[in-house]
Amino acid sequence: MRPELLLDARAELGEGPAWEAASGLLHWVDIHAGLLHSFDPRCGVDRTLAMGEALGCVAPRRSGGLVVALRSGFATLDLANGARTPWINPETGRPGNRFNDGKCDPAGRFLAGSMDDAEKEQSGSLYSLGADGSLQVLIHPVGISNGLAWSPDQRTLYYIDTPTRLVMAYEYDLATGRIANPRPAVSVPDQLGWPDGMTTDSQGMLWVALWGGASLTRWDPAGGRLLETVRFPALNVTSCVFGGPDLNDLYVTTARKGMSRAQLDDYPLSGGLFRLRGRIEGQPTYPFGG
Repeated sequence: MRPELLLDARAELGEGPAWEAASGLLHWVDIHAGLLHSFDPRCGVDRTLAMGEALGCVAPRRSGGLVVALRSGFATLDLANGARTPWINPETGRPGNRFNDGKCDPAGRFLAGSMDDAEKEQSGSLYSLGADGSLQVLIHPVGISNGLAWSPDQRTLYYIDTPTRLVMAYEYDLATGRIANPRPAVSVPDQLGWPDGMTTDSQGMLWVALWGGASLTRWDPAGGRLLETVRFPALNVTSCVFGGPDLNDLYVTTARKGMSRAQLDDYPLSGGLFRLRGRIEGQPTYPFGG
């Protein structure tokens, strides 16, 4: 598998790709720039919408538009006119925090995690927002809340808190959205980089992006074994999602944040949007039920 550059976006912190099957668009974010990108792979057009504040992650809604996790909290967004409707801000007492990665579970809940923007304190949490506006705190405290993915049978939630270098597996109750019995599924060695965003394929394998590792990796969560490494011409590989009509295109975001001039010279395509084509079918991007 060879990465194909789709967009030399030079994003400072490109993250959170989400495939919207109804429109055939790939939504992704540049977190600190507060930019929502909507990329159409059929014509190569990337449209941006400035949110005016840090934008951690987004997910499509069943009723149309997106659900978003902003510095100011959860909201829904009408893509036709840019109008947003605030829902709830669970982080009002933590002004140094912002939202980071997130996605929806198969039942339509929006799971999104927060973190200390200075990356010093373990002040983050993983939240679950229900379609009815109810809110659960699933995990606290968290350092850098990152990748989320579900097993194909929807009974296991995989989760990354980046400083731990672990992918944790939790028993997941789809009826209630509660988690139980955490166990380490994958331990990422120091020399590979930091585990960031993640997705699962139809075979139940985990695809984990490696910040500082210039690669996307595939792991077997049953034994924690590294199966495959795909090298990228970008140092900070941040997240990935399957998309396309057959869910066999793997879209990958990257970032330029914190890179030196020498590193940018070595990895000039950092911050770009990439694609790996056509070998393995992935899990879908589930929509928000609210």
